[in-house]
Amino acid sequence: DDDDDDDDDDVGEGEDEQVADESGFVSIPRDREYKYEELLERMYCLLVANNPELAGDRKRFLIKPPQVVREGSKRVVLINFGEICKTLNRSPEHVYSFMLAEMGTTGSIDASSRMVIKGRFPPKAIEQIIRRYVSEYVSCSSCKSPNTALQKSNRLYFMQCNNCGARRSVTPIKTGFVAISRGARKKTRM
Repeated sequence: DDDDDDDDDDVGEGEDEQVADESGFVSIPRDREYKYEELLERMYCLLVANNPELAGDRKRFLIKPPQVVREGSKRVVLINFGEICKTLNRSPEHVYSFMLAEMGTTGSIDASSRMVIKGRFPPKAIEQIIRRYVSEYVSCSSCKSPNTALQKSNRLYFMQCNNCGARRSVTPIKTGFVAISRGARKKTRM
């Protein structure tokens, strides 16, 4: 009977060691109290082992600075607009409408995917607007990842994070007052 007690003690000591099964799950013994720091360290080790892209050193989301060139005296051209939209993983129309609404002006996108803006705007102002767009419509509010998708349902835009799965609604783009010329007003009446 004493030999059985010795065997039980050996099993208890063996349980104190962490053993991984074929799926990589590490079982922990239940016969002792664990400190929060130990469990937290174990969780981070499992996170790094199973999902290395989620843990630790995040890659910084880099957008090339906007290349702004003045065209004449009353227009500005954003040369790398198409490249910025590809980096952000957003449609050029959505970025275009946000930028024009923020600047309170009109503009167009030409054939070579450059954005032509009516008015004088310094490159820093355009860069600030792009940063606001990224914080509102690109970066996940939970994990700060730029790996998100914008979906429209029932007149609302929702941003879905592809890393953590978080989903939130984003504010619709509202344009301010736009003056209409006499010719355009006549066309709308007819």
